[in-house]
Amino acid sequence: MQSIWKGAISFGLVSIPVRLYSATEEKDISFRQVHRDDGGRIRYKRVCSVDGEEVPYADIAKGYELSDGEVVVLTDDDFANLPISTSRAVEVLSFVPEEQVDLVMLGKPYYCDPTGADAKPYVLLRDSLEGAGKVAIVKVALRQRERLAMLRTRDGVLVLQTLLWPDEVREPKFNFLDEDVTVRPQELQMAESYIAALSGDFEPEQYTDNYREALEEVIEAKVAGREVKAPAEAPRSGQVVDLMEALRRSVAEAKTRRGEAPAVSERSTGSASATKKAATKATGTKKTASKAAKEPAKKAATKKSAASKTAKAAKKTAKKAPARRTA
Repeated sequence: MQSIWKGAISFGLVSIPVRLYSATEEKDISFRQVHRDDGGRIRYKRVCSVDGEEVPYADIAKGYELSDGEVVVLTDDDFANLPISTSRAVEVLSFVPEEQVDLVMLGKPYYCDPTGADAKPYVLLRDSLEGAGKVAIVKVALRQRERLAMLRTRDGVLVLQTLLWPDEVREPKFNFLDEDVTVRPQELQMAESYIAALSGDFEPEQYTDNYREALEEVIEAKVAGREVKAPAEAPRSGQVVDLMEALRRSVAEAKTRRGEAPAVSERSTGSASATKKAATKATGTKKTASKAAKEPAKKAATKKSAASKTAKAAKKTAKKAPARRTA
């Protein structure tokens, strides 16, 4: 790591000499612009728009363009005379709880390495911050610009993390904020279930840059002269219009990714129940219709049986009756 700044932290009347090192590094693959036909590098020249001459880097100054197009040229002396009192010092302004610092304000982090002969003041500030559970809000001048920053601890090291100034954070102004959007309790409960299904401890090591890995494979294949094959795309689920159904599917997929057996969705259960009810209703209707069809026939058979019994009784009675005598 290369040191990018050297100065001291002012902790009251205690001065803690430190060097700053960038705590992060970009892993992006860098490219150069080249000629497609022969691979030759494309170089740019610094040419003045007035006289058309190439300008050496030493003769280039900073210019501020006004609204009318006129340019005000600023020299190194103009910047040197600016009232920056924290040019070589990290000035502690206050100590605040870390959760009060809005994450959207966070900038680039730097490790603070103690350079003095005695590291005791450095350790004292580190342990004091950890014991109080607070961070230090400071001012520091980096690359000819005064910046707001905070001092916090990480793995036994003081970290200086730059912050945006309050007027550099934009206020969100969107139309939907003025609309009356209502979320149903069922939708909120299902969304909370999805959050619970994917909840766990943050382990950065389990996340990888798939795009960079695939790009490195393409470059290696080009170097080796092998055929470049496109990686297989993950299957995409169909578009779901219903919000509740989309949430149910999301919960099921989340549980599957975590190795859990997804429970039967309420919608599927409801559909099965509805299907069962419909089948039961249809069966009942069929039985009712069959019963209704049998009743007239049963009544007709009953009437026929009754008529037959009446005829037989009348015939029997006629046989038993004595013959009528005549004078």
